[in-house]
Amino acid sequence: MAGTTTRPGSGEMHPHLDFDLLRAQYEACREIDVNVPIYLTAGVNDRVHNLHPEWREINSNGSYIGWSKDSFQPGFKKLCFNTPYLDLLCEQIIETAQLFPDCHGIFLDIIAQSQCCCKWCLKTMDEMGLNPEKEEDRIAHAQAVLMKYYKQTTAALRTVSAEMPIFHNSGHIPRGRRDILPYFSHLELESLPTGGWGYDHFPISAKYVKNLDYDFLGMTGKFHSTWGEFGGYKHPNALRYECAAMLAYGARCSVGDQLHPCADIDETTYEVIGAAYSEVEAKEPWCKGTKSIADIALLSSEAVNGGGATARVDSAPDTGAARVLLEEQLLFDIIDEQMDFSPYKMLILPDNITVNEELKSKLDTYLADGGKLFMTGDSGLNPSKNAFVFDIGAEFDGQSQYEPDYIVPVDELRPDFIKNPLVMYNRANRIKVTEGTSLGQVYDSYFNRTWRHYCSHQHTPNQIDPSGYDCGVMSGNILYLSHPVFTTYFVHGAVAYRHYAAAAIRKLLGQGSLSVKGMPSTARVSLMQQPSENRDVLHLLYANTVNRGGGAIMADNIKSAVEVIEELMPLRDVEVEMKVSAPVKGVTLEPQGTALPFECGQDTVSFKVDEFVCHQ
Repeated sequence: MAGTTTRPGSGEMHPHLDFDLLRAQYEACREIDVNVPIYLTAGVNDRVHNLHPEWREINSNGSYIGWSKDSFQPGFKKLCFNTPYLDLLCEQIIETAQLFPDCHGIFLDIIAQSQCCCKWCLKTMDEMGLNPEKEEDRIAHAQAVLMKYYKQTTAALRTVSAEMPIFHNSGHIPRGRRDILPYFSHLELESLPTGGWGYDHFPISAKYVKNLDYDFLGMTGKFHSTWGEFGGYKHPNALRYECAAMLAYGARCSVGDQLHPCADIDETTYEVIGAAYSEVEAKEPWCKGTKSIADIALLSSEAVNGGGATARVDSAPDTGAARVLLEEQLLFDIIDEQMDFSPYKMLILPDNITVNEELKSKLDTYLADGGKLFMTGDSGLNPSKNAFVFDIGAEFDGQSQYEPDYIVPVDELRPDFIKNPLVMYNRANRIKVTEGTSLGQVYDSYFNRTWRHYCSHQHTPNQIDPSGYDCGVMSGNILYLSHPVFTTYFVHGAVAYRHYAAAAIRKLLGQGSLSVKGMPSTARVSLMQQPSENRDVLHLLYANTVNRGGGAIMADNIKSAVEVIEELMPLRDVEVEMKVSAPVKGVTLEPQGTALPFECGQDTVSFKVDEFVCHQ
């Protein structure tokens, strides 16, 4: 900010500056018609920390929380929102909005509240009747503090402007957290694939927020690794793919950079961004005002079980299920309990969705209207977990004593390269089919591996005879698999698990809205409807992602592998058949405008894409 005071709540000019840098940047951007939201590092502020070190977040063991945990570790200092710092942050928001009344929003970053035990947090926990020695009470208090942050910071901006956009960035849009949405004007999906998010996080996040009544944009970076990397550049093909994915899943685009202290624009960065954005510009007419077409809804475990409170998470059931659906090119959305179930042919409850009375009532209505229900693991059990809440056509006999066990699915569901029992690493529920159709047999291990008796390097082999329990059952519009297959796929990544789960999904779903041939598992599809133009827009995406790096630099400094994109290889002879709701006038490749030959069935259109690279 422009001031020179050392008052904590106001800005302080950098000692090496003699002009208002933010004002100069703002005016330069407006000269070339670039919109300017203003960024504040709300969760960290080293200048304020130097004046008030007592406002740091403190762990229950007395250590600091954040990037730097001791006095000599470099890194930002995480401040507690329950200290007087929150009042100063609100002052800064007001000051910013007053100084830049025409800016295009306030972006508040690093929004999280840890289980802080500073003196202010200990005091308010005591006043709330919470015990700071109990982790669950510290978590409850942290959530209360975070809600106080959302309310006060948003209210501070509204004292200046009722319309100025505001976004609070936590690195992840938590699924199911409807309570925080009133404090957002729009949503930004921070998702740097090479920064730890990976290439699956963005589509999974976008498939949820697309069903919220908010404009949203995808947020990636130009960096090879994560934020704040000077001289690090991802390959131009990577950014080209990431921007294409944003378009394909209905998002606007944002690419992060960091200004060098010399204030010169980084030529390499903006050549890379410019190349990617030139494609975005050409494709925009087919990407505005779209809504998703999906056969399947994935009821989010994160939303139901509250797993995404404050920061980016990898919900194993959600991510495992979404990967199966993405890799199989099935059309799906991700929903929470409050969303409408009725548009979807099938609803998936992945691995750990226990069903209370309210959810049961909603699912009963969905099933009565012809919907199909796909459940795995503990999903479909009542909260006491001693019975299923639906008649699945099988008896429940508790949890298996064996971990792992093995399965031999029926031929229709069995991976085509497997004939023998397939190991299932995560513990199953025991079911015996009564009125339903068995989907295969479970084979128990001879024993669980312990120090008393073990076999080979990992686990005990299967017994020769089946256990008498079934690995799955289908009854009417309900299909249940007894193992938490999506968590198992997320953790272990065995192709056989995906084939098994996908075959079961297709068995229950029947004919879907889209069939694509010639696309590998690393390719992605998205089908959007654009009502204003009376057209459906099918997006085909393909890039070969690989893990690189991860070697040990020193014994105590091992870097994790980075998922990267370098080459963009063409895909050829992709055959598409999709259902349509009206007669088809034409099929074209866009943005080229190339007409494709097509054939129409009673309610379908079929065509072939001879070749495309990255995104078509």
